[in-house]
Amino acid sequence: MLMQTLIGAALILTTVVVHAFSLEFIMKAFYAFNPQVETRWRAATSAFVVVAVFVAHVIEIWVWALFYYSTSSINELPTLEAALYFSTSAFTTVGFGDLVLSEEWRLLSSFESVNGMILFGWSTAFIFEVVRQIYSQVYRSAAAHSLR
Repeated sequence: MLMQTLIGAALILTTVVVHAFSLEFIMKAFYAFNPQVETRWRAATSAFVVVAVFVAHVIEIWVWALFYYSTSSINELPTLEAALYFSTSAFTTVGFGDLVLSEEWRLLSSFESVNGMILFGWSTAFIFEVVRQIYSQVYRSAAAHSLR
């Protein structure tokens, strides 16, 4: 159990760092693109942010999958496809149950699920804030024009 906890903590730390840097990159790209998003680009900018956050989650899922696949002591996910499928199922908390880890390693899948829940929550808050900024700029501009 101690080994699973240490490995889980290391993988969670890795994905949290990936997520933090990904969100930082997305924000810099968002502001570099146009801090005052024009009306015609609102949807495209929102879509860019959502897709970029999705890519960050895909990278994080791959971190777990590569660990499962590359670790010889976890010899239960013999192919990269199986490891990726299992990781996606665990990270998204779907947990189909058609692929499971043995009792010796099953705690790791729980850690991955908690990791995914936390990162999805963080992403939701991030996307909400970016979209709020996009639309609040538009509404401020409209209000300024109506006051003239």
